[in-house]
Amino acid sequence: MFDAKTYETRRELLKKDVKEGLILLPGNGESPMNYAANPYPFRQDSTFLYFFGIDKPDFAGLIDVDEDKDYLFGTDFTIDDIIWMGPQPSVKELAAGVGVSHTADQAKLKELLEKAVSAGRKIQYLPPYRAETQVKIAEWLGISNEKAKKDVSLELIKAVVKQREIKSDEEVAEIEKALNISFDMYAAIMKTAKPGMYEREITGKIEGIVGSYGGLISFPVILSIHGETLHNHYHGNRMKKNDLLVADSGAESPLHYASDITRSFPVGGRFTPEQKDVYQVVLEAQKTAVEAIKPGKPNREIHLQTAAVIARGMKDMKLMKGDAETAVKEGAHALFFPHGLGHMLGLDVHDMESLGENHVGYDDTVERSAQFGLAYLRLAKELKPGFVLTVEPGIYFIPALIDQWKGENKFAEFIDYNRVEQFKNFGGIRIEDDVLVTAAGHRVLGKPIPKEVEEIETIMG
Repeated sequence: MFDAKTYETRRELLKKDVKEGLILLPGNGESPMNYAANPYPFRQDSTFLYFFGIDKPDFAGLIDVDEDKDYLFGTDFTIDDIIWMGPQPSVKELAAGVGVSHTADQAKLKELLEKAVSAGRKIQYLPPYRAETQVKIAEWLGISNEKAKKDVSLELIKAVVKQREIKSDEEVAEIEKALNISFDMYAAIMKTAKPGMYEREITGKIEGIVGSYGGLISFPVILSIHGETLHNHYHGNRMKKNDLLVADSGAESPLHYASDITRSFPVGGRFTPEQKDVYQVVLEAQKTAVEAIKPGKPNREIHLQTAAVIARGMKDMKLMKGDAETAVKEGAHALFFPHGLGHMLGLDVHDMESLGENHVGYDDTVERSAQFGLAYLRLAKELKPGFVLTVEPGIYFIPALIDQWKGENKFAEFIDYNRVEQFKNFGGIRIEDDVLVTAAGHRVLGKPIPKEVEEIETIMG
């Protein structure tokens, strides 16, 4: 964990933004695979981690804004636990490490909250994304499960987003630790991916690399020769020469900050001419987007600039026609680029998504578009120094979408469907890096992972 002062300062800032009452921040418990004593690898709630720093199950934090007190609730282990788990720190010892002096057993939390409810005090909490957390909140507050789900605090959501969206230097350093793992993961992919192998052989190797660092993957690995499926978690295909392999994966640092990188590789080591043409369009779009990042620039503008690069590239390849800027305005480019440019990155790979994407990526000045493609943009608002975001344009040939639009003769003034038909088995290409917004502009984080055609072909060859 970070120094105790870091967590004390974070909680003090939260108290300034949340003016009254109690702030309830439950940590996560174990999640059983098939019975209670056989759990999945533990992952703590990110907001609890941010404010209380303790990476162990069955804790809860409470911040009393009115009395300026912070509480940590947990249960000390008994000798029966220690026999199986070895010596464990006490709740008081863990609390001291994060600057909390008030501790109690988990059972006392319900009593304290019941008194607060009886006294008519305001109790604020964030949207529960796990069913068991929702049930606990309902029990602690003496309300129904449905009410526990609905009665979340917008004030608290906005205050947490305001703090967590700006990354400190120590947080950026953690993200770069995760990116160092990603560097090794992608080096292994380039050196290992060969015709005749199954995708799962590569997936297992890179997950093993993450495990060798003592960490977790930041999200289930996306690695497929069917990159036209944006989030393809199936790894059972056998790779053959001239397949395009899209690998989208990330690791967590020791303190659970995430990396998120995508690269697209030619199985066999060399791009075909058509693959190279499409790849260069995506690469130009990605570089254009990265270079456009600076404080004060709305990310939606950068997304649309990137879409225009893709539309012009598709026009050069005779897949689109007409005016590229008009095509983007109308949304015709989304046949090839049907998702947003990127998202916030931090303790979550889609940072703070559990708090509501519109609260994280949008604000009072920017509304989400209803247009296909643009509607999927997760981060649209103005960029600020301290934001860390992904930049991940792509071009995809999705047979079902092509068939639907062609059947509707949709955007026929912009799309040459006869030419597009020749690419229906192409797959997809995506390129992604993680970028910090700085006071002067931006910085691409981590050791550079090869993305130029010549670099990739040299390494894979």
